[in-house]
Amino acid sequence: MIEKLSFGEKSGYALGDMAANFVFQAMLALQLDFYTHTFGLTAAQAGTLFLVVGLSVACLNPVMGVIADRTSTKWGKFRPWLLWSALPFGIIGVLTFTTPGFSPAGKITYAWTTYILLRVIYTVNNVPYASLTAVMTADPDERTSIASYRQIAANSAGFIVASLAIPMVRFFGRGDDARGYQYTMGLLSALSVIFFIVAFFATKERIQPDPQQKTNLGQDLSDLFKNRPWVVLFLATLFYFTAIVIRGNVMLPYFRFVAGNVDLFAWFNGFGLAALLVGVACSTAVSVRVGKRQLFIGSMLLSGIFNMALFIIPPGSTVTIIAVEVLRQFAYGLSGPIIWAMMGDVADYGEWKTGRRASGTVTAAVVFALWAGLALGGAIAGWLFSFYGFVSGADVQSAHAQSGILLTASIYAGLAFFAVAACLFFYPISREGNQKIANELSERRKAFAPHTGS
Repeated sequence: MIEKLSFGEKSGYALGDMAANFVFQAMLALQLDFYTHTFGLTAAQAGTLFLVVGLSVACLNPVMGVIADRTSTKWGKFRPWLLWSALPFGIIGVLTFTTPGFSPAGKITYAWTTYILLRVIYTVNNVPYASLTAVMTADPDERTSIASYRQIAANSAGFIVASLAIPMVRFFGRGDDARGYQYTMGLLSALSVIFFIVAFFATKERIQPDPQQKTNLGQDLSDLFKNRPWVVLFLATLFYFTAIVIRGNVMLPYFRFVAGNVDLFAWFNGFGLAALLVGVACSTAVSVRVGKRQLFIGSMLLSGIFNMALFIIPPGSTVTIIAVEVLRQFAYGLSGPIIWAMMGDVADYGEWKTGRRASGTVTAAVVFALWAGLALGGAIAGWLFSFYGFVSGADVQSAHAQSGILLTASIYAGLAFFAVAACLFFYPISREGNQKIANELSERRKAFAPHTGS
C-alpha cells in the first residue's frame, strides 16, 4: 500500500525550500540591481558573470546527482546533504551580497569568487533536496501535494524577499545600501541554516532502488537520454527559468526608471506573490482533475499573455499594472508545484521502462536545465540592458534604455513562457499513464524489502 505523508513531514520538508529561496529569490529579484546599482558592476559585466558562472556550475548538477545516488548513510542518500551544507550555504549567502572596499578590479574578482561559491553550495544542497520528493512517497498525487507545500514555502520566501528586502535594506543601511544588503542577507541566511536543519529531521526516505541494481554511471546516463519525458521536461525547465529570471531581474529597474517610483516595487510584489500563493494552493486540486501536463500548458500560455500585457499598460497606471500582475502570478502559481512533481514522475518512468532507478541523476539533470535557464535569463537581461544603453549607477536612464527595460520585462520574457508551453505539447505522460506506472512499480517493489531511513 502506498503510504500517505503527514502534515508535519510535508511542512518540515517545505521549510527546506523556504530556506533555499531566501537566497534564490534574492538572486532573481535583487542581484542584477545590487550588482549594477550598489556593488559597482556594469550591466554587461553582470550579464557575463551570470552566463559564464551559471553555465559552468550548472554542469555540477549531474555530478552532484551521481554523488547523491551513491551516498549511503543511516539517514539515507539525500537527507544528509541538507545537514552538511546548511552552514556553508548561510555564510556564502551573506558574502555574495557584501560590497568590499576593493578597487574596481578587486571587486570584479570578489563578485566572481563569491558568486561561484554560492552557485556551488546551492547545487550541493538543492540537488539532494529536490531528489527527496521522488523517494518520500510512490504516490503521484502525494508528490504533487508535497510539491505544493514546498512551493507555498518557496513563494512565501519570495514574498518576503520581494516585498520586504528593499525596506529592510533601507532600514539596516540608513542610507548605506551596501551595509543594508549585507545585514538583510545576514538575517535571511541565518534563517536558512535553521530551516535546512529542521527539514533534515522532519523527512524520511522510503523509496530505494532494487538492492540488486548494480552501480553503472554509463547506463544511468544512457537511460536518461532515452527517457522522452525527461528530454521534454529538460527543455521546458530551461525556458521556464529563463523566463522567470528575465522577468524577475527587470522589474525593480522597471519601477525605478520607467514607472518612476521604486516604492511601488514592494506593493507590486506583495499583491502578485499573494496571488501566486493562491495559485500554488489550487494546483494540486486542479492537476488531479485535468492532469499535470494540461495544467502546466495552460499556466504557461496565460503567464505569457499577462506578461506581454505590461507592454501596453501606461507606466503610470499603477492599479492596472498590479491587477494584471495578480492575474499573471495566479496563473503562474498553478504551475509551481508541477515541475517538481514531474521530476519524480520522470524518474518513475525511467525505472518502469528500464528496471533501473536513479532519482538523483534524473533530478540533477533537470536541475541542470534550471540553472542553465537562470544563467541564460540573467545574461539575456544584462545584455539587453547594455544593448539598449542602460547606464549602471545612473539616477536617470535614456528613453531608449527605458524602452529596453519595458520590452525585456514584457515581450521578451513572455516569449520564453510561450516556449515552455510549446515544449510541453510533446510530454507523453498522461494522468492515467502516471497512475498505471505508479501501480506497476508498487507491485514490482514488493519483491524486495525496502530500506527505511531513520
